[in-house]
Amino acid sequence: MENVHLAAEDEDDLYSGYNDYNPTFDSEELDNDVGFQQAVKTSHGRRPPMTAKFPGTAIGARPMATSFGARAQMNSSMGRLMTGAVQDGAARPMTAVRAAGYTSAMTRGSTFDPLGQSKGPAPPLEAKIEDSPEEKIKILEKRVNDLIEESCMAFSRGDMQLSLEKAKEAGRKERALVRQREQTGTADHINLDLTYSVLFNLANQYANNDMYQEALNTYAVIVKNKMFNNAGRLKVNMANIYFKQKNYPKAIKFYRMALDQISNVHKEMRIKIMQNIGVVFIKMGQYSDAITSFEHIMSESPNVKSGFNLILCYFAIGDRERMKKAFQKLITVPLGIDDDDKYIAANDDPHTSLVIEAIKNDPLHQMERDRKGLAEKYIMTAAKLIAPAIEGSFALGFDWCVDMVKGSQYVELANDLEINKAITYLRQRDFNQAVETLKTFEKKDSRVKSAAATNLSFLYFLEKDYDQADRYADMAMSADRYNPAALINKGNTVFERQDYEKAAEFYKEALRNDSSCTEGLYNLGLTYKKLGRLDEALDCFLKLHAILRNCAQVMFQLASLYEMLEDPHQAIEWLMQLISVTPTDPQVLAKLGELYDSEGDKSQAFQYYYESFRYFPSNIDVIEWLGAYYIDTQFCEKAIQYFERATLIQPTQVKWQLMVASCYRRSGNYQKALDTYKDIHRKFPENVECLRFLVRLCTDMGLKEVQEYATKLKKVEKMKEIREQRVKSGREGSARGRREGSAGSDLEVRQDSSHSGHGAGARTERLSAKLRALPGSNEPYEASTQRDIDASYVDPLGPQMERPKTAAKKRIEDDDFADEELGDDLLPE
Repeated sequence: MENVHLAAEDEDDLYSGYNDYNPTFDSEELDNDVGFQQAVKTSHGRRPPMTAKFPGTAIGARPMATSFGARAQMNSSMGRLMTGAVQDGAARPMTAVRAAGYTSAMTRGSTFDPLGQSKGPAPPLEAKIEDSPEEKIKILEKRVNDLIEESCMAFSRGDMQLSLEKAKEAGRKERALVRQREQTGTADHINLDLTYSVLFNLANQYANNDMYQEALNTYAVIVKNKMFNNAGRLKVNMANIYFKQKNYPKAIKFYRMALDQISNVHKEMRIKIMQNIGVVFIKMGQYSDAITSFEHIMSESPNVKSGFNLILCYFAIGDRERMKKAFQKLITVPLGIDDDDKYIAANDDPHTSLVIEAIKNDPLHQMERDRKGLAEKYIMTAAKLIAPAIEGSFALGFDWCVDMVKGSQYVELANDLEINKAITYLRQRDFNQAVETLKTFEKKDSRVKSAAATNLSFLYFLEKDYDQADRYADMAMSADRYNPAALINKGNTVFERQDYEKAAEFYKEALRNDSSCTEGLYNLGLTYKKLGRLDEALDCFLKLHAILRNCAQVMFQLASLYEMLEDPHQAIEWLMQLISVTPTDPQVLAKLGELYDSEGDKSQAFQYYYESFRYFPSNIDVIEWLGAYYIDTQFCEKAIQYFERATLIQPTQVKWQLMVASCYRRSGNYQKALDTYKDIHRKFPENVECLRFLVRLCTDMGLKEVQEYATKLKKVEKMKEIREQRVKSGREGSARGRREGSAGSDLEVRQDSSHSGHGAGARTERLSAKLRALPGSNEPYEASTQRDIDASYVDPLGPQMERPKTAAKKRIEDDDFADEELGDDLLPE
């Protein structure tokens, strides 16, 4: 208890005063506070009027009173009343808090506008004075930059001339800008970067427009100006121009000058310049110097192009061992690309699959594929180049290259090298070795097996071993059903068996797998043509013409189809396009002559037949037509040279020699005609027509040989009668055929012409009627029997029969549908 302290009665209570409060803060009794209510009423009446100029509050400069202390009106210097609670004789201080957007200068009728929008729009900015020198300079600088940009954009669009004009205009504006700065005394503020950009762009555009001297002069202005930093690098551009001009010594000089001005920090740029130096040395034939450059590059920063160029240099000097070492270095050059494994989804996550699908064909992956494809091209080319040189035979060389490639990152190229080995055998005409090499792929993976089987099918097809071609085509299809070349080869074998419907199905399938397969489209058109579906064939060749605009075979097929559709005008139009591509093709010119002849335009027909004869003077059909044309136009002397050429081409055909004699006779040179007939009689003593003309000529000319020839004529006619009697004793069908073949005066001519195989007998029938209408038929030497003369030659102007197909047409229809079916497999380059 001694520690307990009891408060005395006279001591202050420790807890006193906590229940006391100032009545000023009693807001509950304000309604009953008479003084407060009176103060409120009186202050409301004295409030100043509201204005719209400044926003205000409902509490303006009014007196305020409280229920505590004296109620006095106290105005502040700001027009606001102070709150006036007075305690112990001290006035309450004025508050400094003022609501945003409110003012004490409110007037009656004002609206609430805290943002001051009732003031109206802001006053306009003061306009810049464009006449000032600085403003003019800024505008001019902007115009120069715009011209440079327009020049670059024009170049990107391929408009070289416009890009050069814009560059020149930018140069003129920039010089005007410099002069203006000098006049205003601000020459120290010249924009060197702008000057450099103008000159550099101008030099580039000069070079792009092949104005090399102007470009060199502009580059020299930049290089010689010491105020431009790193301008020495532009000597590389100057060296490139000298290289284009084939001024190789100067190119090397400027490349080396640029190399000296570039520090070792820029290693990649130095490597590229050294690579250019090596290429120039190759152009100059200085392979040792080029080898030095490329060896340095391969030791510092190896790349595929430099490795390939190094192999070329070693091949040029014939160094086998170093070729091998360089090839080994080439296949170990890192490409700096990721593996394809990252494009394979590791799980079934749909988000991951979407990302992989998106990056499979993005520009980065496309660049990786291009880089890898370029490296494979260089390696394949290098292997094909050095294979025959590094070993005793090209086969051993290919084997060494294949072994090296199998141990590298390009292991898939080994099979392609083996196929190239087979192609090399083909080029050397060693078909057996090529077939043996390709047969080794029968047990390889499907892609290589399909390629090898496709090549084998093609080879057997060319050798006309259609059974083997069909077998390997089936093998290629089983290995890769979507291989268009295999499907086309299969279609070709079926085509040869004349199963055109089935062949068309294979060609259609090839087109479904590869819509750009022109061989399939061409063969499909030929198949429809064979089937007589001419409209579908026409559609195929029109599509093909849209792809291959200048293909002569396609245009010839279109012309042939229009001729079969009895539209000679369209056929002529396509042949005219064809001769614009191949103006010296004699078969096309002859076909044009034939079409114009069928249309009755003899002058145009003669023009094209004559052009065909100029390019190929051994076409019997053309010679025959030209000779008949001159006879028809009464120029027998000119016809003689054509029939004499026909005699040289077919010396066993008597009709050409008889036509020569007939032309002499028609032109009035009877002595020459007699000598010609005598010469014919010596070569063909049993020819009845020759003997008859000899008898008539000798009789009219009063020659003594008339009796001799008359005796021979009777003897030959008697032999002919005996021969006819022997024919009648044979089988009825055979006898009838022989009588038709030897009837009338055409017996010997038809017998002789039958040995040539050119259809002279058929043409004789259609030309007999034409000669009957030729002028001069009432001459003494023709009055005996009209049929005696009809057998003397064949006139192509007579009734038209179906001629044999021209060589070009036969080549296209019979052979070309198999052309290039090997595709990329046979010709990888």
